[in-house]
Amino acid sequence: MSTPDFSGEAKLHYSASDFTIMETGAYVVCAVTGERIALDKLKYWSADLQEAYRDAGVSTKRWLESRA
Repeated sequence: MSTPDFSGEAKLHYSASDFTIMETGAYVVCAVTGERIALDKLKYWSADLQEAYRDAGVSTKRWLESRA
């Protein structure tokens, strides 16, 4: 029996109010800044674009860009 790897990048599926872990890992990467975001700190993402964001400012910037 193998132990899940919680050290690398996780693969998630984002919905409007939650996310599902598709592949285990310790973090996801911000789609705008490239920074690592620990899963327990992840609060901002786009279900439409299936992207994670570092914070509210980055999330808003990406939302505005995607609507232009």
